[in-house]
Amino acid sequence: MASPAEAVVQRQLEAYNARDLERFLAEFADDIRLYRTPSTEPVITGKQALADFYAKERFSRPALHAEVLNRMVLGNKVVDHERISGVRDEPFQVVVAYQVVDGRIAAMWAFDPG
Repeated sequence: MASPAEAVVQRQLEAYNARDLERFLAEFADDIRLYRTPSTEPVITGKQALADFYAKERFSRPALHAEVLNRMVLGNKVVDHERISGVRDEPFQVVVAYQVVDGRIAAMWAFDPG
């Protein structure tokens, strides 16, 4: 059985793959912060900025798909190793760490090797 944090992350993944912005956003805190390493400052802050980015840059792509290759869960942290298709010319891999607070994703860190 999935932990509460894992269930939240899984729901956002399913909404991402369905390109369902409303369902996707429902899993995030209003003050969500998204980081792209190595930056220590968030590249996206707040649910409206998240909505704008995903509506324009991700959910508009018909071949968008994320496949979880590996998942680790530790308390309120979920770390996914994902293969992303439909964004670049070729699929690429990324590691995303999610922090879940009060049943919503409060912060995300994306580690892209490329």
